[in-house]
Amino acid sequence: MANIMVQWLITGLLSVLHPLFVSVIDINHNAREAKVEISVRIFTDDLEKTLQKYTRAKIDLVHPSDKALLEKQLAAYMSRTLKLKVNGQAASLHFLGYEIQQESAWSYFEIDKVPALKKLETDCSLLYDFETNQVNIFHVKSNGVEKSYKLDYPATHTVFNF
Repeated sequence: MANIMVQWLITGLLSVLHPLFVSVIDINHNAREAKVEISVRIFTDDLEKTLQKYTRAKIDLVHPSDKALLEKQLAAYMSRTLKLKVNGQAASLHFLGYEIQQESAWSYFEIDKVPALKKLETDCSLLYDFETNQVNIFHVKSNGVEKSYKLDYPATHTVFNF
């Protein structure tokens, strides 16, 4: 009995000492509006620490001193670390904004003029410059079909065919 208790205690301590580093990228093709809608969920503190590496200004996503500048920095970082090809063509992510929900930062993007999504290629290194245990999980939906994939550091590439 004591042995089981010690194992549970060690497991609990390890989970505290080794936190989870994960982002979730939801990609939905909106055929009616001919758009690809993208939302990226990242733990706020991890995103702040990563963005902090690229500026001398204090990064605070919850209470930004200059929200327009922060949004510009966030959009630039996301564009550098999340690249998509739609139907074989490189796509530009149009940044719509971000919001904080509990401990997560949600960033929103869209890609215009996509009447059909048949193939989506990803090149994603979100937070790889912050943590080598980072996991990026993709959920992609097109024409009623949803597919998911998990990218573990250092992998950056995956392809979704519909």
